[in-house]
Amino acid sequence: MSPSPFPGRYPTTRLRRLRQTPWLRRLAAETTVTVDQLIWPCFVRPGENASEPVASMPGVERYSVDRLVDQVREAADLGIPAIALFPATEPERRSPDGREATNPDNLMCRAIRAVKAAVPDIGVIGDVALDPYTTHGHDGLMDGETILNDETLEVLVRQALVMAEAGLDVAAPSDMMDGRIGTLRSALDGAGHRGVVLLSYAAKYSSAYYGPFRDAVGSNARLIGDKRTYQMNPANSDEALREIELDLAEGADMVMVKPGLPYLDIIRRARDTFGVPVMAYQVSGEYASMRAACDQGWLSYPDVLMETLMAFSRAGCSGILTYAAKDAARILAGSSAG
Repeated sequence: MSPSPFPGRYPTTRLRRLRQTPWLRRLAAETTVTVDQLIWPCFVRPGENASEPVASMPGVERYSVDRLVDQVREAADLGIPAIALFPATEPERRSPDGREATNPDNLMCRAIRAVKAAVPDIGVIGDVALDPYTTHGHDGLMDGETILNDETLEVLVRQALVMAEAGLDVAAPSDMMDGRIGTLRSALDGAGHRGVVLLSYAAKYSSAYYGPFRDAVGSNARLIGDKRTYQMNPANSDEALREIELDLAEGADMVMVKPGLPYLDIIRRARDTFGVPVMAYQVSGEYASMRAACDQGWLSYPDVLMETLMAFSRAGCSGILTYAAKDAARILAGSSAG
């Protein structure tokens, strides 16, 4: 075949040249996934020397505080920079007003203190919301079937303050109440916790992918009604940018898009528009779906996991919350060793 008279076109230009070998593919890669992007969500349960699997999330367990510490130490050894804590509160400690959330000796506060004492260099992110503590399973207080916004903010402030006193590094409000970021920032600063980072679940959609998580924290069976009056409509993307803009104006340091993979367009728009650290949460339903297919042998777990994480990174994520964080860290360590 004679050379093309048009430089830059086939056959002069052959894009496959840069795909021929692993080292060329590595050199030409536009996006990378590193262990520094991984955040491991952990479930903590009551008791001592205890763990139990979450049936709807293969490979995920709830740990008592002492066992949680061992698991977090392992995560730190793998290079994972931060964990995100979620409590499985005892049924007898749940109430309509979620008052256990404000108990300075609740399960979350005990876990935060234990982790920071044993593994001080790992970041601890704490969920700020009432659904693990309410008998009705909602993120806020209720009056009949109405979720009360401003009254909920008062409880969220007390919840965030007890966790900050316990040593929390990052407060992550996931409740989706209007005005929560400014209210929390003012309260934390006023109490001397100016260094506590606010990671806002700014674009949290009302999604069908949350079911296994609600199993893990024990709120699924209790949920009365739905959460569409405060979580976002999956049809909306411009609204997500409004939510993010408002939360940044109120003092958010980082923002979250949740779920992750079905909302890559939102992640990209957020990163391009605001240029701030954007996190994605590969939520329980995403993880469970992936694991179920892989456990059946239909997909390759390492390959699908890393491809998914690459998609998050390519979309613009600074950090990725994934239940597979330790698995991914081991895969990355193996790749580095190779």
